[in-house]
Amino acid sequence: MKKQFWLFGSKVSVLQGSEDTEGRFDLVEGIFPVGSRSPFHVHTKYSETLYVLDGEALIITPGGKSIVKAGDHLFIPQNTPHAVHNNSENQELKALAVASPSGFGTLIRAVGLDVIEGQVQPSGEHDFQLVQKILHDLGDEILPPPQV
Repeated sequence: MKKQFWLFGSKVSVLQGSEDTEGRFDLVEGIFPVGSRSPFHVHTKYSETLYVLDGEALIITPGGKSIVKAGDHLFIPQNTPHAVHNNSENQELKALAVASPSGFGTLIRAVGLDVIEGQVQPSGEHDFQLVQKILHDLGDEILPPPQV
């Protein structure tokens, strides 16, 4: 059974990590509740491809906004600031993310909060000093929201 973590309001699972792929990529499943969004952030050491399984994602970059529906994907190049929003008013967004090379899985496992079965929100809070350290080590950064 896959282990789920809370990461910034979404449930995430590392389906394949660096130890499975010789560091080539991480395969991550994310479930974004209605109204949830990731913080605006950038990955300086890896790219990300988001494939939507169910629901609709709104991806915000400095270049604008993209809607990604179930069955569609979007490539987010390394060094591209972005945020992922659940754009559906009444259903979860379920998506797969491929981070290449590996890195994202390390963040999830280091700072994610364990999901307890039946839980609809995390029971604790992230250790933001640890989050900042891991982000720095991975070359990731949380940014202020863009003006789009």
